Amino acid sequence: MKKFLSKAVLSATLLAGAIVPAAANLQTASAQDAAIPVTILAQSSSEQNANIVRDQLTKAGFQVDVSLQPDYASFNAQKDAGNYDLAISSWTTVTGNPDYAVRSLFISGGDYSIISNPEVDELIELAASQTSEEYVETYKQLEEVLVTENAYIAPLYTSLKAQAYNHEVLNGDSIRLSKSRAFAWEPVSYNDESLNTTRPLVLTQEMGDLTSLDPIKGNDGSINQLNTNMYVRLINLTDDDQITSENSLSHNFVIADGNLDYYFILRDDINFAKIEDGVAVDTGDLVSAEDVIFSLNRAKDPESVPDHRTYSLHEHISEVSVVEDIAELEAAVVSGSDQTVKEALEAGLETPIAELVAAEADVDNAAGNYQVVKLTATEPFPQVLNYLGHQSAGIVSEQQVSAINTYDVAAYDPNSDIAYGDQRAITEGSTYDNHLWASGPYILVDKNDYQANFVKNPAYRPDTDADANIEAVTVRFIGDASSSLSALRAGEVDLLYSLSEVNYPIVEGETSLTLQSIPSNGVAYMLFNTNTPGRPVSDSVNLRKAILYAINQEEINAAYQGLKLPAFTTLSPLVETGNTLVADPAKVEEFLTNYINE
Repeated sequence: MKKFLSKAVLSATLLAGAIVPAAANLQTASAQDAAIPVTILAQSSSEQNANIVRDQLTKAGFQVDVSLQPDYASFNAQKDAGNYDLAISSWTTVTGNPDYAVRSLFISGGDYSIISNPEVDELIELAASQTSEEYVETYKQLEEVLVTENAYIAPLYTSLKAQAYNHEVLNGDSIRLSKSRAFAWEPVSYNDESLNTTRPLVLTQEMGDLTSLDPIKGNDGSINQLNTNMYVRLINLTDDDQITSENSLSHNFVIADGNLDYYFILRDDINFAKIEDGVAVDTGDLVSAEDVIFSLNRAKDPESVPDHRTYSLHEHISEVSVVEDIAELEAAVVSGSDQTVKEALEAGLETPIAELVAAEADVDNAAGNYQVVKLTATEPFPQVLNYLGHQSAGIVSEQQVSAINTYDVAAYDPNSDIAYGDQRAITEGSTYDNHLWASGPYILVDKNDYQANFVKNPAYRPDTDADANIEAVTVRFIGDASSSLSALRAGEVDLLYSLSEVNYPIVEGETSLTLQSIPSNGVAYMLFNTNTPGRPVSDSVNLRKAILYAINQEEINAAYQGLKLPAFTTLSPLVETGNTLVADPAKVEEFLTNYINE
């Protein structure tokens, strides 16, 4: 069925790039009467983006309504209900690898995907099996399917990553700014080191409603930084996204020839901590191979917990096991090398491997008794290591999680069952019963509506360079970015982890503050509603393309003082595909005409 829209109005509106006054139109219908309605869904924190896009689409002849939601929960409720045409979204590839930038968002059945396209699925899987030299062309094709052919998303920009801190209080040499990894707390120190044991480090984040302190049950801004600092992982990412064993559970890691088997030799100087009477105490329980196996098996199993949010990140894990025979390490060869796996795992160790042990009680690195964990992938997939650096791969205690999660997963009732990591267990009041065991440098003591309080894990690599410097960390929940900046300027907050480019001049004007910024892996984009039958944008690729080519990234960048970078998809900061989006009024007219004539 044809949709009524005056051709004269359409042509004049789109070619002129502005709404034509009714007096200029010789036909009776005005441009506004004929304009196609579009609803933009956004959180209040994205209000500037919503306003810019609204103006661009209005200029292109659409009738635009902005549905601004106060928080992530309200935004998600409207999104799940399908009450939008475009949802302003963002994604940061916190693992530093391109598979993470697309899998959860676009693969059929992905954690955040509303798309089901076999070609998209095939290209994602193909690229995952390829080396970095091979996958560029595959990801280029994937981008074209996502944007050029189907207009599933409309890119806005790539951001810089910035933070600001009070250099009169904090030692600048101890402050890290990582491209992907969440902010690490343990290196931070005060200029006056005597304050490390007496003064809490005060940070802030927008979200105070914590999804879960169980690392596999959340992957959002409410818990990423918290869980990253509360659970150790097999490996970490460097500040520039390289895989490292630094400050991880492993001394070394090795990829064996064939890219199917991955070996990790574990340290023996990290125990789990728990909270007793508001104080962090050493449980005496070593973070061991059995905890690694338990943690990664539940991470990859979508049925291991209700509302599992991160299983798709770990679906390439086939098996996790303990190696007990040194001969296996001596026979296996490092990928791309003649070196044996044993030699690579022993590199830099004070004591070489004398014996491989399975039992936690037999571990003694100083005597040469080590645990080695072997991870076997479902297929050659080198990017599996990047996922092991994600907070969802944090190592939890098999003993404690099993003791808390006694419910039937299929019959789980969130109103009566409190699962491991449920924020109710650490919220002040009648529900408080802190059951957390932390393997990382800090553990959460308690929270309320205003802040969460952490203390140092006394059993995390004590008396080493990795031992956390500051004894306590307070994370204040401040939902408004302007209020967070005001708190930093007033000295109420020591460091502001996330800072919008529009606020750079304010920070640079403060003599007590230092600004740090680098290109990030964060991309802002608009997700088209392709999942609500009967809604025009869901049913018509022509309409989506008309909206797509009305987006002008240069104008958006100008609104941010030229501090944004171009984007095509969430892959843009990671893979140079050469794809670009250029606003084109002629294409807007072409696809809108096609839509009207459908």
